[in-house]
Amino acid sequence: MTPIRSQRALAALALACSVGLAAGPALAADPVSATATFHDVDGKSVGTARLTQTAAGVLIDLDLTGLQPGERAFHIHETGTCDAATKFESAGGHFNPGDHAHGFTAQNGPHAGDMPNLVVPDSGALKVQVLNTAVALDSSDHGLMDSDGAALVIHDARDDYATQPTGDAGGRFACAAIAKP
Repeated sequence: MTPIRSQRALAALALACSVGLAAGPALAADPVSATATFHDVDGKSVGTARLTQTAAGVLIDLDLTGLQPGERAFHIHETGTCDAATKFESAGGHFNPGDHAHGFTAQNGPHAGDMPNLVVPDSGALKVQVLNTAVALDSSDHGLMDSDGAALVIHDARDDYATQPTGDAGGRFACAAIAKP
C-alpha cells in the first residue's frame, strides 16, 4: 500500500470510528428511575428501593431493616397499591404480562415479576441489588409504569420457584408502590 493510500485508509477508519460513536446510543445523563418505600402490615416503614432502567433491565437497589432473618420471596406485583388493611392483596398477583407459569424451574416460566429470594441476615437489615431483565420502567407491555403501576412485595416465606401460582411464598410481609421521582 502506498503512503497516500495508507493515510486515506487511516483517515477513513478514524471517520468511521467517530461516526460509529456518534451514531451509537447516547449515555443518558439522568437514567430513568423510580423509588419505592416499603411498609409492613402494621404500617411501619421497613426500607426503600430505587429502581433504575439499564440496558439489561431494571436494577433494584434495596435498603431494608426490620425483616425476619432467613429466605424471603421477593416479587414485582401487578398493581401499584399497597393497602395494609388487605394485607397487601391490593397489589394483585405477580407481574406477568407474558402469561407465563410461576417460577424459575417451571416449564413456561417464570413470571416477569419473579425474582430470586432475598437472604436476610440475623440483624434483619439487608442492602442488596437485584437485576430484573424481564421488565422496564416505562408503560410498554413489560413496563411497570402502566396505568395502574406496580409494587414490590416481600413475602413471609421463601419462594420454591415451582408451586403455582406464587411459589408457596406465604403471606405478604411488606409492600412498596413504585413511583417515579
